[in-house]
Amino acid sequence: MHRNYWPTTDWQMSDSATLRMNAEQLSELEAKIKSDYSNINGIVVVRNGYIAYEKYFNGYGPNDMHHVASVTKSILSALIGIAIDIGYIKNADQKVLDFFPEYVPDDTTANLQKQEITIRHLLTMTAPFAFEDWHEPLDQMCIASDWVKYTLDILGHQGNIGAFKYSTAGAHMLSAIITRCTGKSAREFANERLFKPIGMKEVPDYEMKSFGFDDLFGVNVKGWVEDPNCNSTGGWGLTLNPRDMARFGFLYLNRGLWDNHHMISETWIDESTAMNSNNYGYLWWLREEDGVFTYSALGDGGNVICCIPEKDLVVAIASEFIIHPRDRWTLIKECIIPAVID
Repeated sequence: MHRNYWPTTDWQMSDSATLRMNAEQLSELEAKIKSDYSNINGIVVVRNGYIAYEKYFNGYGPNDMHHVASVTKSILSALIGIAIDIGYIKNADQKVLDFFPEYVPDDTTANLQKQEITIRHLLTMTAPFAFEDWHEPLDQMCIASDWVKYTLDILGHQGNIGAFKYSTAGAHMLSAIITRCTGKSAREFANERLFKPIGMKEVPDYEMKSFGFDDLFGVNVKGWVEDPNCNSTGGWGLTLNPRDMARFGFLYLNRGLWDNHHMISETWIDESTAMNSNNYGYLWWLREEDGVFTYSALGDGGNVICCIPEKDLVVAIASEFIIHPRDRWTLIKECIIPAVID
């Protein structure tokens, strides 16, 4: 069901009783986060299109930006859908090599697969790459002078099309495709076609002065990281604040409609979040547990945009990176969903 009352200029907060949420249970979140999820810097819970709960920790506030890591992938998914809606891309089954006519592959059997790989395969993580699943040598891409050529070289190797293999390099290819077909970086395209129209902060351009770990992944990350050829990173590197994370989640929950305008087609959102055996849509993680279906943008350290259509609920969590953070789903499942009054 579409909601057209979303505030276009700024967030409105409503009391939990009006939004049919248990205020007493929500009040327990702060102590739970401080004791068990201490690297959470900000959380925004949206119910029925309004903020039901918002809290910040560790000295952070609503306007502070966070590197959301692989949450970036779900933003890329939206941009691909928008590019298809506009006509920059024919459809999700367009071949990846169509966008890189100058690329000359090595004469190997892998090239037969390479020629058949589509945008949809990259979106669903079902393209073969020359590494074992969950052992992607991302550092090798990051030291290459041309990240796109590096990724095209390893595309099509070691496995068959259709088998799930998580690849951040594959997501970066989607960013390069956005740039090839629009003439704009993913950052520029997102600002114009996604962020600005739904009231998110535009992401400024910051010149990459070096490509060390801190510049690509650590304390120096700001704006949206880009590769040596000025392609926005497709698999990580975007900075957002928790409210804007929640805005993006609500756009999907509202099936692409914002202020009576379709930012993303309903068809794209339905395809992106359709449950399947891999529990992975178009760069969204899918879950069905105890009869509740969710789709989530997940990033290292515990950065999350979790959409729960049945409960008309979005939970956005921005976190400081730590290794092996406590699973945010446990917090959502045990402390937030039970606060919803059906």
